[in-house]
Amino acid sequence: MPVPLTLAGRLVRLEPLAPQHASGLAEAAAGNRDDYAFTPVPHGVDEALEYVSAALAGHAAGTSLAFAIIAVASGRVLGSTRFSRFDYWQGPVVWPLVHGLPHGDPLLAMPDAAEIGNTLLSREARGTGINLESKLLLLQHAFDTWRVRRIALRADMRNLRSRMAIERIGATSDGVRRAHSRGLDGEVRSTAFYSILDEEWPHVRDTIAGQLRTIPAAHDRLIDA
Repeated sequence: MPVPLTLAGRLVRLEPLAPQHASGLAEAAAGNRDDYAFTPVPHGVDEALEYVSAALAGHAAGTSLAFAIIAVASGRVLGSTRFSRFDYWQGPVVWPLVHGLPHGDPLLAMPDAAEIGNTLLSREARGTGINLESKLLLLQHAFDTWRVRRIALRADMRNLRSRMAIERIGATSDGVRRAHSRGLDGEVRSTAFYSILDEEWPHVRDTIAGQLRTIPAAHDRLIDA
């Protein structure tokens, strides 16, 4: 089962999400709620504490691994993201099948596939390379350390900004599941699914690295306050 860890880059540091991040998370999610029409985000410190508690419960159950997104320059919390939907293919075939659970010692098992999502990012951090570098750090760990075969991503079909961001890093569309679930607005949503395979990872890595090189150095100062 994946254990909490810190991943560090030039712009951002991903720390295991914990209660001490709640106030910063609430501040990052403050502002125009229309910005988060398709993403569940906490409103205020109390909801942020509940958000963190749910994330910790997910890790205790072995179903997710959540991070606080921290600006390296200032130490400010800019949002959150996580791994989830771990799948394990090692070990003997057993019946009945129990999908998503490792065989053998769960503390030693590494996932063969996972999903990246539940990303919350403050408005000020958008377009600064924070999301790009966060994704790069997560993907590097998944493919280079865990040696996963697949990383999945998904977005509400109506969330054009998220879909464009996923497509921009080089993820491949796996299609749309129509009338997939109920959205945050109460409407039935269709969901766009994407994936990156291990053999595609070198190209995706180079694509993200190339995009990060185009981010002006002045953007570092936008989150250094």
